[in-house]
Amino acid sequence: MSLLPDDKLDLMLLKNICTGRGLEINIAYLAREVGKHRRTVRNRINMLLSHGIIDRPIFPFKAVFNEYPLLVLSYSDLPFDDKTIDWLKKDENIFAAYRIREGESNTVIFEFHKDVWDYHLWREGITFDGKIPERGKRSPSHNSYFSNRSIFKYEPSIGIRLIEEEFAEKGKVKINNYTLDKDAVNILKCLVNGQGVRINENLLAKELGVSRNTILNKIAKFQQKGMILNALCRFKHFFVPPNFLLILSMMEVKDSKKKVLQDISQDPHISLGYHISEGRYNLLLFECHKSIEDYLLWEDTYNEKYPGCLGSIKINILSPKMTILIDQQKVSLGLINAKLKSED
Repeated sequence: MSLLPDDKLDLMLLKNICTGRGLEINIAYLAREVGKHRRTVRNRINMLLSHGIIDRPIFPFKAVFNEYPLLVLSYSDLPFDDKTIDWLKKDENIFAAYRIREGESNTVIFEFHKDVWDYHLWREGITFDGKIPERGKRSPSHNSYFSNRSIFKYEPSIGIRLIEEEFAEKGKVKINNYTLDKDAVNILKCLVNGQGVRINENLLAKELGVSRNTILNKIAKFQQKGMILNALCRFKHFFVPPNFLLILSMMEVKDSKKKVLQDISQDPHISLGYHISEGRYNLLLFECHKSIEDYLLWEDTYNEKYPGCLGSIKINILSPKMTILIDQQKVSLGLINAKLKSED
C-alpha cells in the first residue's frame, strides 16, 4: 500500500522538504553544542560542503522503500560517454552507479522498482529509446534482485564513528583534501546525525500559502507515518563517507546467525544490511573500509569470533573514484512528482 498522500498540499510540502527547500543549518545551535564561536562553526560548515563531504540538509523520504520494494543490482556493459552519464544522473529509477571491472561488465547500477514486471518494462523502454545500446552492441547485463522489505539495518551515516576513531588515533582526518580538526569532526557528527538542522517554516508557509503551524503539524504527521526521517545532512556518497571504500558483500552465514546479526547491528563498518536468498548467500552488506587491508582485518575478526560460521563471501570493491555522483533525492522526488502529476 502506498504511503504517498493524495492531498496536493501535502505533496508540495513533501517535495520541498525532500529537496531541501525550507531547511537550514542552525549555526547558533551548533556553536552552543561544540562550544565555539559562530564564525568558526560557519567556516567549518562551508569547508564540509565545498569539499563534498556532506550534502545539503534534507528530510530523507523513507517511504521510497515502500513505493519501490525491489532493489536491482545490474552489472552492465555500457559506453562511458556523456550521453550515458547524463542518463544515469537523470533516470528516476537509478539511485547510484559505480564503474567496475567484473567479467564483461563495466558498471554496476543500483535501481529501485515496484516489481520485476515494472523492471522489465523499464528495461525495454530504455533500450527502445536509445538510452543504452541494443543487445547486439553490448554484452548482456546480469542482475540480482533483492527485497527492500528485507532491510534489517539502515544507518547510512554510521561511518562517522570510523572517522571519530581515526581522529582519536591520529589527531586529524583528511577527507577530499580537507584536514578536519576536532571542531570539524564534532560539527560533522552533529549534522549527519540530524542535530543542527532547522525548518524555516516561515519560508514554507509563505510559499505554500498556509500557516506556520500547518507546516509543522504536517511534517510531524509525515514522521509519525514513517514517510520521512528526521532532517539531516547525508554524506555525499550516501553509503560511505568520502575517501572510504564501499565493499558490496554477499555473505553466507552457516551458523550463529543471530549472534552475527547482533554484532552487525552495532558494527560501524556496515551502513546497510539485507536478508537475502541468493544461492549460498543469505546476507547482503554495504560496508565502509579505509583500505583492502582494513577489510581483511575486519573479516578476520568475525572468523576468529565465530569459527566456521562464515562460508562463501562474494565482494565488489567500489572506490570513491569509481563513483558516478547522483543526487540522492532523485528517486524520491521522481515518485513525488509523478504523484503530483496524477493529481492535476
